[in-house]
Amino acid sequence: MFKFKPAPFVPYQNEEVLERCRNIKREDMEKHPNPNFRIHITNAVGGIWVSDIVARIIKSDYEDKKCTMIFPNPAPDIYAAVAETINRMNINCRNVNIFTMDEWADQDGNIAPITYKAGFGHSTMKYFYSNIREDLRMPIEQMRYFTNENINDYSKLICEVGEGGADVCYSGPGWAGHIAFIDPNTPEFACNSLEEFINMDARVVTLNPMTIMQNSLHGCFGCSGDIANVPPRAATIGPADVKRARCRIEMHDTTTMGSFSSWQRMISRLVLYGEVTPQVPSSILQLWDTDVYVTEDIAKPFECWEEVGY
Repeated sequence: MFKFKPAPFVPYQNEEVLERCRNIKREDMEKHPNPNFRIHITNAVGGIWVSDIVARIIKSDYEDKKCTMIFPNPAPDIYAAVAETINRMNINCRNVNIFTMDEWADQDGNIAPITYKAGFGHSTMKYFYSNIREDLRMPIEQMRYFTNENINDYSKLICEVGEGGADVCYSGPGWAGHIAFIDPNTPEFACNSLEEFINMDARVVTLNPMTIMQNSLHGCFGCSGDIANVPPRAATIGPADVKRARCRIEMHDTTTMGSFSSWQRMISRLVLYGEVTPQVPSSILQLWDTDVYVTEDIAKPFECWEEVGY
């Protein structure tokens, strides 16, 4: 056997846990010691996500009650589908409050403006808000995204508007295991314990190099590995905002343009079945009532395929 340690930049290094997680079988993937951490293997998650958002908006309209949601980005197809459903069903969004989960920032911590084409606030406003009929839209001030002016109070705003926290926080893990832009080994989220970590609020952070590399493969940066074109820092909600949410829904479904290739297949297993640690930030979801939807593509086994290239 050829034995080696993970490269120093790899955030999570416990070789025993890594080996256990990469060898979890498909038939065991819906099992978890926390009965409130529910893992669902499904063919697709998009329809589930759309229907959950629409159902919450309908309920808020019917009961005339506030609904506060934390949206991840970019998800233009999902948000455009939600907007179209709202329009077709004449659903009034007057009680809906949206908070975007994160946003890009430059090297000095200046948050990207709403006009930045690769920005998350831009994406939400263009594909969600702008696609809803004017007579059904929520007031513009109920659409909230990160700015230089609100970053220090963003978590406080979520608590105030959501009366203690968001009704739901939607998310998906990054290559380094992040939730939002809560990255491992980020100096701004440095802490001495898991308890300290899960009680930290929104802030501007320095991105893990793996997050920059991951995003260089996404559409808003040309799917071409242009790592110099990805901003080095970001604004993000904190672990406490995830903790305070009354419902958490996570989606594991990212492959490379519909192929088998995926940077998410291994980190999905580590998030779901590894130890709960700031080194794999999305693993904190294991602590609370959460539904995770994993596609069959991400649940597929993997090993050394010596005859396969890139």
